[in-house]
Amino acid sequence: MKIAFIGLGNMGGGMAANLVKAGHDVSAFDLSPDALARAKENKCAVFDTVQGAIAGVDAVVSMLPNGAIVDAVYGADVIGHAPQGALFLDCSTIDVDTARKVTAAAEAAGYAMVDAPVSGGIAAANGGTLTFMVGGTDDAFARAEPILAAMGKAVIHAGTSGAGQAAKICNNMLLGASMIATCETFKLAEKLGLDLQTFYDISSKASGQNWSMTSYCPVPGVGPQSPADNDYQGGFATALMLKDLKLAMEAAQSVDADVPMGQKAAALYEAYANSGAGGMDFSAIIKTL
Repeated sequence: MKIAFIGLGNMGGGMAANLVKAGHDVSAFDLSPDALARAKENKCAVFDTVQGAIAGVDAVVSMLPNGAIVDAVYGADVIGHAPQGALFLDCSTIDVDTARKVTAAAEAAGYAMVDAPVSGGIAAANGGTLTFMVGGTDDAFARAEPILAAMGKAVIHAGTSGAGQAAKICNNMLLGASMIATCETFKLAEKLGLDLQTFYDISSKASGQNWSMTSYCPVPGVGPQSPADNDYQGGFATALMLKDLKLAMEAAQSVDADVPMGQKAAALYEAYANSGAGGMDFSAIIKTL
């Protein structure tokens, strides 16, 4: 297929490269010259405008920073400019209302669209092992699935338009809270005199086991390789975790949901990001405990 990819940052660059590896013809756009240069190295055709990138494509994939940018890009440069019959796949993490608004506008103009945010971080984006949570009609999902499968290990239909964003927001609220609890636990174990590797060996096989511990341990030298082993560089930035937690808090307020653990996690990550640690991996919050 001929696919346009809009947004070639830390996540999008690797995703676009994996579409090329899967045999697709990828036309790439980003505002960053460095990102375009990397995309060219990865055998994408690069363009200096969105409309140039989407000319003649079968599908448009986007990975953009926030809902306002998604709304602006699709409204000004994609809807009505992409070929009729093209499929739109927005993989950004944005609020549910904006996802539904943009999809409704696309559908009104005769396009099919899915919201398909991801879980997995930079390493998974580069390695093609992302998990996609997809919102959209059954037909749109059926068309999107093979494209997403070229970039991930799991593609799950979450429901109708906006359901992908809802699933992502809920997942990352759980991740943020569980990471803080995991960090607290390791610091307590340390102060109680436990060897942290021994504690990991116990808890990873007991009822306290969780992904933040066994797949992304915040303690250097314990468990599988993680950003903690690289001075908390790479991985999933604290600023991005805070963005997702704020989206979760907005979503909770919109449906009158009580989420005290999520609220506390959001407050702690906001304080940590404001201390100048926004670029650190989110597991580095262990340094504050």
